[in-house]
Amino acid sequence: MAQQAAALQTYNNELVKCIEDLCSKRDELNRQIRLEENEKERLQHDIRVLSEKLSRVNESMAHRLTTRANLDRTIAETEAAYAKILESSQSLLSVLKQEAGNLNKSPEQWKN
Repeated sequence: MAQQAAALQTYNNELVKCIEDLCSKRDELNRQIRLEENEKERLQHDIRVLSEKLSRVNESMAHRLTTRANLDRTIAETEAAYAKILESSQSLLSVLKQEAGNLNKSPEQWKN
C-alpha cells in the first residue's frame, strides 16, 4: 500500500506540475494577447488618423485641380487675345508704313 501511495503522490506531483506549467503558458498567452490588443487599438487609431488626413488631402487636391483648370483656361484665352492684338498691331503698322510712303510721294506719283 505504501508503494501505491508513493506512486499516487508521484502522479499527483506530476499532475500539479503539469497544471502549473499550463497555467504559466496561459498567463504568457494572456500577456501576448493584451500586447496584440494594444497594438490593434493603436493601428486602428492610426488608420482613422491617416484616413482623415487622406480625405483632407483629396479635398485640397480637388480644389487645386479646379483652380489650375481655371488658370489654364484664363491663360489660353489671354494668349489668344494677345495673338489677335499682335496681328492687329502688325496690320496697323503695315497700313501706317504704306500711308507714310504715300505721303512721301510727289503729287504726280499719287496717281500711280
